Amino acid sequence: MDRLAELLLRQRLVTPDLLVPAAARETAVPGRGDRSSRRARPRAPVADGVIALESDLLQLGHVLSAPLRARLAELDAAELGHAGRALVSALSALRGGLVVHTPLFRRFPESVPADTSEVFVRRVFSLLLQRPEQPCVLCGEIGAVHPVSPCAHLVCSACWDGADYSACPICHRRIDPGDPFLRPADDVHAPAVTWNGGVPGTLTLLGLCDDPAARARDLLGPLLARQSAPRAEDKEVVAEIVDRFWPGSAGWLPERIPARETRAVVLAAAVRHGDLGLPARHADTATDVLRLLHALMGGDPGLRTRLPRRTSLPRPVRRALLAVLDRQPLPHLIEDLHRYPVQWRQMAEVLHPHEFHRRHPDAALAFAVLRGTPLRTGTPMADVLLERAAPHGDLLTFDGVRLRARTFAGRFEAALRTDPHEALALLSRRPGELLRRTADLARRVPAADLAEALRAAAPHVSPAVLIATLGQLRTPPGGTRMFLPRGGAARIWTEPDVRKELASETVAALSDVLTGEMLRRAAALPPVETALLDEELTDLLAPQAERSASASLVRLPRGSVRPLPGGERVRLFLHWAQPENHRVDLDLSVAVFDARWTFTGLCDYTSLRLGGSAAVHSGDLTSAPEPEGASEFVDLDTAALRAIGGRYVVPIVFSYNDVPFDELVRGFAGFMDDPDGLFDPLAVRQRFDLTGPAKILVPFVADLWSRTMRWVDLNVSAFDGFHNVYGYEEQLARLGAAAEDAYGLGGHVTLWEVACWHAAARAREVVVRHRDGSVSRHTRRPGEDAAAFAARLWARRAAGPVVPEADLAMVLRDDVRVSEGAQVYALHPAHLDPAVIRSLDAADLVGMLAPVPPA
Repeated sequence: MDRLAELLLRQRLVTPDLLVPAAARETAVPGRGDRSSRRARPRAPVADGVIALESDLLQLGHVLSAPLRARLAELDAAELGHAGRALVSALSALRGGLVVHTPLFRRFPESVPADTSEVFVRRVFSLLLQRPEQPCVLCGEIGAVHPVSPCAHLVCSACWDGADYSACPICHRRIDPGDPFLRPADDVHAPAVTWNGGVPGTLTLLGLCDDPAARARDLLGPLLARQSAPRAEDKEVVAEIVDRFWPGSAGWLPERIPARETRAVVLAAAVRHGDLGLPARHADTATDVLRLLHALMGGDPGLRTRLPRRTSLPRPVRRALLAVLDRQPLPHLIEDLHRYPVQWRQMAEVLHPHEFHRRHPDAALAFAVLRGTPLRTGTPMADVLLERAAPHGDLLTFDGVRLRARTFAGRFEAALRTDPHEALALLSRRPGELLRRTADLARRVPAADLAEALRAAAPHVSPAVLIATLGQLRTPPGGTRMFLPRGGAARIWTEPDVRKELASETVAALSDVLTGEMLRRAAALPPVETALLDEELTDLLAPQAERSASASLVRLPRGSVRPLPGGERVRLFLHWAQPENHRVDLDLSVAVFDARWTFTGLCDYTSLRLGGSAAVHSGDLTSAPEPEGASEFVDLDTAALRAIGGRYVVPIVFSYNDVPFDELVRGFAGFMDDPDGLFDPLAVRQRFDLTGPAKILVPFVADLWSRTMRWVDLNVSAFDGFHNVYGYEEQLARLGAAAEDAYGLGGHVTLWEVACWHAAARAREVVVRHRDGSVSRHTRRPGEDAAAFAARLWARRAAGPVVPEADLAMVLRDDVRVSEGAQVYALHPAHLDPAVIRSLDAADLVGMLAPVPPA
């Protein structure tokens, strides 16, 4: 499928390119297949085909909007067949249903052995003692032992049921589909997908996108406006749209792109298309240039992972980037280079800054300081650079051979140890750093002084930083602090929270400054008549840094809580495919802990059954060659797990043989609610991709007592290989407990609060939908400011009848009435036509609160 069509389909929009292949459009003959002819003479087979397609889409939980159905009815039979196959395949793939899912035990869960140890012993005996053309060492059968391909292990067809096993019973690697072991007369291979023939209770509406370019521009705008680091999937969307519509997309760019990783993706696309002026307009720090270089060379613009390889750059590009560096103030340039010294030393070998020391002397000087380049007086380059360094004696020192620098961070740390007021004065020059250190400074300097500094700094800081600071201030000490690595794959650090508690007056004063700033920003947005809020948004945390978040079917901000699926049986699934000539063994595992986080049991390849049938594993596949790949499943019976003393359930995806997820051809996991058959796309409640350099992923922590799950999406640090639950039992317990403390006990900002900021500052009246299904109406009082109105919304008191239609809706499910063109955030979008509303993401709600100049 066309990449743009796929991106828009994720927005529930179907494009003309998906409906009609380009070749069919180019060869259409007037009167013989053009649209005007089809409108004039509708064909019965086409009408029947549309009905058949609707039936197939219903089985996938989707329904056509009226405009989309009308457009499909205009196609001829061949075009309709193409559109139908593309739609069904794409929608099934979004839930993980396009691939063939075949577990090790094909009759899973019924045929999973009760005693994993016995099976292991039989495997070991067969491996060590089995001999060709000899009776089976397990059963004594003669003539039943044959090697399987390609692993060549000797397998007895009498001891190992080829109608149930889908891989070699000895090593669990995939074997050739044509191997006789897999073709017994009573083959009962489980189907990849089984339909129940019914219609799902909730149908998702598909809309028609008549103008992909306009919709792409609408999709690009909010992504470029966000202040926080983007998800990997959002960076892919930005890169695809900018590259696809270049040079027209250059005119879609705003004056400023706040998120620096997003900025690097855009600038890299511009440089590849030969536009060297765009970096000069948008790159305003040396780190921007470094991010751009990494993006150009196929690396991570977030600078979290090592660049796979350096590539040479054309001379005009090198000169243009050195010009960008040269125009930075020298103190800032030197400090920026010292933030990423290893990466910049590598890039110096690409940029050759000393080659241009006369044209770009400040850039050459900064690299000389970073690299410790010997500057011998009397040489041409040394004389030029030392002359440029002379006015900066407070920043640079010269020992006769090399220049040394004193950085801002060093000066601040020295001031913090001796005079916190001086440290506050230094930080006041850097608003972002001040906000990030506010919680610490609140314990060192008077609240009034800090509040005044915050009041001046807050208008210049991104909303994600304001939200994080507000959460840190409101979180009382106690419990466990958790520090997530910026790279997403390094060690997660936890420690007891022994900080001194802040006075309530200090917390209130500083919080008022931050919330007041957010309300001021919201008030600068276009006003609306009516806003609709969902009280259940209190369960969702406001997104902050999402750069390491997994691409998922339901985009849950990290730390958010959702109910477990309603059935008693939850089926976890994992699928992956390995690159050619490179074996990859992933393992889907589950660790169970009691209320005190004491290990209770596990379900993985070492223990296929826990508590009888409380948890059942489908079997360990140790390779995943194309085209089928490999799939593993774990069935969880929540009542039975509680009965054996389990409270917390932690699913984990391990890369057993230490291969990073980003080397997979494809990889995803998720869970279903009481599926009908082995894999039922309709039953999928969450699906997420396995990406990045991580080797161990914990997607969520389930609490069986409250029947909720907390979405954590954490990459656990991995060392060496052979990863399994036994090796990480204690680490998983600490991680799960820390996640519950950090997200469950803290005063984090929720999406409910963000929604209240929007509604209180922008709407004349607000409708609140409560957890029990009741609704209430709140109307702004004469002269009431946004803060007072927001306080009434937070109190959630009922106040009058329902307003039937909203211009701004922030809800969990979009089963609401809104005006045409309304802005809508829905965690589970389904009912509203995406072609006639403006869909918002949680990050959009936060990103819309970007800094605005004070009035």
